Amino acid sequence: MARTLIQVPSTATRGQAIELRVLIAHPMETGYRPGADGRVLPRDILRRFACRYNGETVFTAEFYPAIAANPYLAFHTLATESGTLEFEWTGDNGFAQVERRTLQVT
Repeated sequence: MARTLIQVPSTATRGQAIELRVLIAHPMETGYRPGADGRVLPRDILRRFACRYNGETVFTAEFYPAIAANPYLAFHTLATESGTLEFEWTGDNGFAQVERRTLQVT
């Protein structure tokens, strides 16, 4: 399991735009670089990120080999109701990770 850093406000006012920040520690090997033995290292990248707010997708991103290691994303959404934010990363070699955070809307 990769280490993640997720910043979500614990509370928000209904209708307020909130900023969500996510970072995941992942090595991101492009598949073009030779290793110590001269052979090309196999590709191992994150392919997709999705954020869902109470089950509804509010943000997605597709990643390609040029993405940096440990990708960081910042985006906004409107706080409509209390609930769960779900952050999902998927990648090569069967990599999948889901993190959840609770948002209280007043």
